[in-house]
Amino acid sequence: MLKNVTFTADESAIERARERALREGTTLNAQVREYIEGLGRPAFDADAFDQSVDAVAAALNGKLPRKFTRDEMNERR
Repeated sequence: MLKNVTFTADESAIERARERALREGTTLNAQVREYIEGLGRPAFDADAFDQSVDAVAAALNGKLPRKFTRDEMNERR
């Protein structure tokens, strides 16, 4: 169920936000809704992260395919 919410913001800020939403092919309403939904999600799911790490480790038998050099580990792309 959707619920209407009223908020107050600077008129020029709202206009800039609407223009940005238009450039991104969406609406200000949709972007605000997505933002609010994001606030309700956990910021970090440690259990899901641990499961992902365990799955990768199992797939690699606990070993990386090769040892990376210092330069490779610090390379900026």
